[in-house]
Amino acid sequence: MPLPTADTVWPPTDERVQAALADWDAWYSSEPDRLELRYSGRGYREAIDRPAQHRGGVVGRLARWFWGNPVEDGQKREKLHVPLAGDIARTSAELLFSEPPTIQAAEGASDATQDVLDTLLETGLQPTLLEGGEVCSGLGGAYLRVVWDEDVSDRPWIDTVAADRAVPEFAYGRLRAVTFWTVLESESQDDRRVFRHLERHEKGRIYHGLYEGSAGSLGMVRPLADHPVTAPLAAMVDAEGGLDTGAPKNLTAAYVPNVRPARAWRHIPTAAYWGQSDFQGIEGLMDALDETYSSWMRDIVNGKGRVVVPSSMLESMGPGQGASWNEERRVYTGLNMLPRPGDPNPLTVVQFEIRVQEHRDTCQALMEQAVRQAGYSAGTFGESDGQAVTATEVKARNRRSLSTAGRKGKYWQPAIADITAAYLAVLSGFRFRMSGLDLTPPKVELQDGVTEGPIELATAAELIARAEAASKETLVAMVHPDWDKDQIKAEVAQMKKESDLADPATTGAEGPGPGFPAPAGQQQSEDDGEA
Repeated sequence: MPLPTADTVWPPTDERVQAALADWDAWYSSEPDRLELRYSGRGYREAIDRPAQHRGGVVGRLARWFWGNPVEDGQKREKLHVPLAGDIARTSAELLFSEPPTIQAAEGASDATQDVLDTLLETGLQPTLLEGGEVCSGLGGAYLRVVWDEDVSDRPWIDTVAADRAVPEFAYGRLRAVTFWTVLESESQDDRRVFRHLERHEKGRIYHGLYEGSAGSLGMVRPLADHPVTAPLAAMVDAEGGLDTGAPKNLTAAYVPNVRPARAWRHIPTAAYWGQSDFQGIEGLMDALDETYSSWMRDIVNGKGRVVVPSSMLESMGPGQGASWNEERRVYTGLNMLPRPGDPNPLTVVQFEIRVQEHRDTCQALMEQAVRQAGYSAGTFGESDGQAVTATEVKARNRRSLSTAGRKGKYWQPAIADITAAYLAVLSGFRFRMSGLDLTPPKVELQDGVTEGPIELATAAELIARAEAASKETLVAMVHPDWDKDQIKAEVAQMKKESDLADPATTGAEGPGPGFPAPAGQQQSEDDGEA
């Protein structure tokens, strides 16, 4: 189905979904200005002071967020932000892709297919997956798509798109088509028009369109040549604004939900198959964390020592200039002043208490609850004490985090397999004409971010060898998890060769060579014969 031909509301997503995505985007950005703008103005371009924030009752309670409290005119904003949301998103990506995934061509595939997959990993697929993992955690989903530009590279590559820049179409939970959209920069800063580039992916086809509208509407169709960003596409598309990908059986885009189901959107038909953000349900905890931390910093400011002095100790700056107090001065002339009863010291030092422990405990409790609700262990976000720990201990401390990463990996593996299959199909199509490629989806395995050390691996292999519960190939693969099949077979052959050289029964030797003592039992028999 081609792109829209008439003006329509954009994005055409349920308002509840758009509002949630905008909130999560503000938290993920870790920018106080965007948080204040989002919660005080609810998406307005300029923050406004809503009457609901000063009102009691239900409406007032709903509007009264820490980041929604208006700052009085002329006052400095003293709110501080703890970027916990960004830390959660980054940790989620690192748990999944801190080690590059293993992408193995299908059984019986040509060596050229595996070489292409290896080159894809070496030329930047892992950073793309790390980027996708972050936005997927923060916004509830991410897309992978195959793109190409002959002016940039002679091969296509895989790109990632955040969930709030796409309009998907699902069929029973499977992605059938998706439209990506990008807001293009206007030539003039005073230009209020909004130009959008729409890119729709269907099986075997990609449609491109340029639209001129406003902030909330798509607007009218414009020729691709009217904007410098889309002008190169004008000569590539056909009369329908589309082009063939060279892979008629493959969709050149894949959707990765963060986790399913999305609890808040189960009853929204257009968003029922979307993923759920890690920030879902913890926005209030992160807001309270910022409020607590800001209160802590306010205690520090209030705790600065102040000295109250009598007016007689001030030095006049001249008529109409006021008076000042020099706190660095060491010697003063005698002062004619009456001492206060019971207080011989005319100076008063004001020092407020800084409630360090109370604020630290509250911040820690809020953070632990937030990361737990997001599906992670508190130890994953804590600092190490510097002592060496084994991989088993690390896994025990971070069991909840690793379980969440394993759950998310179940969504990433088929998506990576589908998009790499589409990548192979595009390479073998009429655009790039690379022959000898197997288009079967490859096998994808995500690596464990917490790996055992050599001592732990050797100990485990020794125990399994004593129990005679595994072959030599299995043991070598266990000790060297980063080796491929050829390296494992070569190592097993070398071990067998060294074992045969050390065994007299296999070398045909009748006894120890010159200069080597005979075994104890053999030596005693020879002595008895001579006697």
